[in-house]
Amino acid sequence: MHSAKELLVNEKIEARLSGLPLAAYRYLRDDAEVAALQDYSNIVAIKRLGFNDHGPVHMRKVTYNAVKMALFLRDSGIPLSLEKEEIGSFEDSLTALVLAAFLHDVGMSLGRSHHETTGIWIALPILERALTQLYPDDLVKRIMLRSLAMECIMGHMATIPIHSLEAGILLVADGCDMEKGRARIPMILATDAKLGDIHRYSATAVDKVKIVPGERCAIKIEVHMTESVGFFQVEEVLFPKIKASPVKAHVELYALLEGMEPKCYL
Repeated sequence: MHSAKELLVNEKIEARLSGLPLAAYRYLRDDAEVAALQDYSNIVAIKRLGFNDHGPVHMRKVTYNAVKMALFLRDSGIPLSLEKEEIGSFEDSLTALVLAAFLHDVGMSLGRSHHETTGIWIALPILERALTQLYPDDLVKRIMLRSLAMECIMGHMATIPIHSLEAGILLVADGCDMEKGRARIPMILATDAKLGDIHRYSATAVDKVKIVPGERCAIKIEVHMTESVGFFQVEEVLFPKIKASPVKAHVELYALLEGMEPKCYL
């Protein structure tokens, strides 16, 4: 049974997708193994480690962020890596991105350390059966999109260099999920100070993250905050991810706090 938040984000994602990317999303959305992995990843993240949401709602929000960014780039005439390299279409890139975004944190089911690497091995068999259904007669494309999705998952923490725009989109899309709702459950459960507290407290100060078409670049990200502690999320989480991302040249970033001039980072 999906929560109301999951269902709401599902609707928002599906409204922006069609064709193979939509089929890929629905395949994962309805998969029992994926649902179990997302739920358990959240238990490990919140109850065992004291971090914020890394489960089904977070992975859906990241998928939604990634889809929006990819569409903004397309609408601005900026080809993603497969299209630029003339080895695939925008639809192929978006399919791989949807698969990767929806699975990017399954490594949290083992723990936070190196979860971006452990996650690719947990996701691998799921990617293979999804791509077999989506591209049943094209082995070359299945292998290419499997590798691209794995790069996206492996690169979402900015711990290793990534080179495709697709992986760069997921890196930034993950960093953008920092709104206060993500920290609600950990804050309720918290009793003593522990590892991850600064992430929870700073996330509660972030009221809204808006991802919209930019004036100077294809993508504009606005982080709206209620308290200055929210700058931690921008400066220690999101900004480093954008700096490490191949999509950096196409992003403008602002932090907004009532009573202060907007701070422009990019």
